[in-house]
Amino acid sequence: MAEQGKLVLGFIGNGKSTNRYHLPFILTRQDIIKVKTIYQRTLRDNGWARLPDVTYTDDLDKLLSDPEIDAVVITTPSAAHYEMAGKVLSAGKNCVVEKPFATSVEEAAQLFKLAREKGVMVQCYQNRRFDSDFLTAQKVMASGILGEVYEINMHYDYYRAYVPEQEKSYRRENAFIYTHACHTVDQVLSWLGKPQDCHYDVRQLLGKGRMNDYFDLDLLYPGLKVSVKSSYFRAKARPSFELYGRRGVFIKQEQDRQEADLKKFYLPEGHDDFGMDMPENYGTLIYYDEAGVYHEEKVPSERGDYGRYYDALYATIMQGAPRLVTEEQTMEQMRILETAGQELMNQN
Repeated sequence: MAEQGKLVLGFIGNGKSTNRYHLPFILTRQDIIKVKTIYQRTLRDNGWARLPDVTYTDDLDKLLSDPEIDAVVITTPSAAHYEMAGKVLSAGKNCVVEKPFATSVEEAAQLFKLAREKGVMVQCYQNRRFDSDFLTAQKVMASGILGEVYEINMHYDYYRAYVPEQEKSYRRENAFIYTHACHTVDQVLSWLGKPQDCHYDVRQLLGKGRMNDYFDLDLLYPGLKVSVKSSYFRAKARPSFELYGRRGVFIKQEQDRQEADLKKFYLPEGHDDFGMDMPENYGTLIYYDEAGVYHEEKVPSERGDYGRYYDALYATIMQGAPRLVTEEQTMEQMRILETAGQELMNQN
């Protein structure tokens, strides 16, 4: 019997995504969430320690037919998201799909249609809404201290030249625009809503027919331009957030630290300082007050916590709360990603 009052989950996929970006946060919420079953296409030792009291199986039907499982989380490679989500929904299970949600607008629309027909929920795993740098930028903008904000720059940079260099062909499901803009575009949509217009600059720096490795998207709102930029070829990363207002500027150089801690296996369970910024990581706020006096100060970072996605999922499924990530937000994101991807297809 499932433990009363807990949200019971199953997982399809047992790789890095499941073990690095999901389970560490669920394990800090065992009072409200239980992982019962993890499906792996081929049962084998993949380097990730198995959890006690969790059933590992290569029988997908065992997971999908279990009446105790409330929702299934899909963490397979993106090319399999649509197929697996369809199976989960057809089985009458609520479904969470890792980013990118799908590889086309049509696929996304079909999944939402199937969910409505089955009377269940399907939702994208947008954990980056709980990045520390993003939460801090939202707080600064909401304070009004910058005055009217007219420009926001968001950067999500790497120096990983080996990634595009080893890809000799262009595949939509592996395109940088799909696998990375899915984070930042969702942040913008959840923050500011649907843009009036978008401009796209999407490139293959290594030449035609190669992997997409660069994008620069401008999302336009009344009186405000939001630029979302990313590249594999940035030896020094640009600031994660820049907010420019009529009275000042806020610049946050470093990204949220949760991912960096996870990569070092410094996990949220048992570490109160997990993912936390030190004072040297704080963003800088520069502004002129109403008297025209110049101010420059550090802004303590908000606490990031990817597990808040699962708090919201629990509230939705178990308590009937509104969904954190709406169908409209996901469909708008898919339209933006697909249009940007078409820009690349036109270049090849």
